[in-house]
Amino acid sequence: MQLAYVMTTERGATDRLLTALAARLAELGIRTAGIVQTNTECYDNKLCDMDVRVLPEGETIRISQSLGEGARGCRLNPEALERAVGQVTAALATTPAPQVLLVNKFGKHEADGRGMRPIIGEALAMGLPVVTGVNRMNVAAFENFAEGVAEEAAPDLEALVAWIKAAISQAA
Repeated sequence: MQLAYVMTTERGATDRLLTALAARLAELGIRTAGIVQTNTECYDNKLCDMDVRVLPEGETIRISQSLGEGARGCRLNPEALERAVGQVTAALATTPAPQVLLVNKFGKHEADGRGMRPIIGEALAMGLPVVTGVNRMNVAAFENFAEGVAEEAAPDLEALVAWIKAAISQAA
């Protein structure tokens, strides 16, 4: 199994890195499945809108929801995330098959066994390399899920491309 994760310290940096990675892989002709996230700053508060784009050329889905002023709960819209999950699941079955799965984040939903977690397992069972972002709050849950097979990758575009190329070669 080939499972890599990246962590960054700057807000939104992992999202930008994985989005750039998806673009670079497309330029190289490497077939991807998964989701990458774009955050749009909102002018009326400190929070941002979160959108995911289904790879390789799928729909962009808003996965955040407004909970109103002063709300402190999770802003993730689980129905929207599950819509993206369904589209990624379908993408895994396409011909030609994807060569790598990119997942914007192993977050709270994944830590709780939902969201993209089942797809990560499915992709690994298919022999696909997987790259995901992980934040510090969920790294212990991710490590528990990965059962020692994941490796932390440098948060560097060229290093990730090299890791994916090596993982694809190894899988072939």
